[in-house]
Amino acid sequence: MGDTVQRAVFRTRDPARALTKLDEVYALRDVQWITGGDLSMSLSSTAAGPVHYGRLRLGGSSVLGTTECAGVLRIAHVLDGVLSSTSGPDRFPRRGPFLFPQPPCASYWADLDLLSVSVDGAAVVELARQLLGADSFRLQFTGTRPVSPVMARYWSNTVGHLQRDLLPNTQVMSSPLVRGEMTRSLIIALLHTFPNTFLQGPPVPDVPAPRPAALRRAVSFIDANLSEDIGLPEIAAAAGLSPRGVQAVFRREMDTTPIAYLRSARLEAVHRDLLAADPTTGTTVEAVAARWGFAHRGRFAAAYRAGFGQAPSTTLHT
Repeated sequence: MGDTVQRAVFRTRDPARALTKLDEVYALRDVQWITGGDLSMSLSSTAAGPVHYGRLRLGGSSVLGTTECAGVLRIAHVLDGVLSSTSGPDRFPRRGPFLFPQPPCASYWADLDLLSVSVDGAAVVELARQLLGADSFRLQFTGTRPVSPVMARYWSNTVGHLQRDLLPNTQVMSSPLVRGEMTRSLIIALLHTFPNTFLQGPPVPDVPAPRPAALRRAVSFIDANLSEDIGLPEIAAAAGLSPRGVQAVFRREMDTTPIAYLRSARLEAVHRDLLAADPTTGTTVEAVAARWGFAHRGRFAAAYRAGFGQAPSTTLHT
């Protein structure tokens, strides 16, 4: 899910350059300047595969414009200032995350500090279909606000982890496993946070009788591809089952899930690498963990301690 990380910082006091950048990043068009004060605009952005993270500060002027989100799902969070919808039935909240409407929407921007995360719509649809095991599933978002305060916090925590622990860390983001897991985690949070047809997806299909051969194929595939950016679709294909079918077989035969088995196998790989490493050569726990797709230090350390009865740093220095 993407093989490069692109970072950029943009600053200007030129209204023409500001309009060009607003159009390029937020598809804000037909813009009218409402006030013409001492304009200042800064935008820092990081793009990794289908995910784009941005922090916009717009001061000194306010604008009216029309946003278009064709092909992109953009989730915003107003940290300060005003971003309000001036058309359509669903007004933007003053605080908390919200999903930009898919149809063109007129909006007002003033003295704004805005955090936004955009995800390629095709990547979201693809993962939703994989999770449901339904190639013909049609994803449609039916609302712009989170389904509950709990899910709003879940989304904010997911984005906070992205902003704080992943994107700034060049070493961590150099791992294709981390980038792939980051994208999947973000899309899953998106699918569960904002109202959409995925939440009322098709019923679970009947699963055939246990297939030990299929399970062996899945396990062999996982064990042989631990260092690759694989997920549920690839495991299911190797087993010769649908995504839901392979999940059901793992549950029935091993009392786990394919992804949980994958993470456990990767945790074992971290353990082996830490045992074999020489800390005097500069090897770090963080680097070894990132090599196997673990980017959240707290969750990784807790999982490692639960699995091996000690901190990963203890293993490294044993």
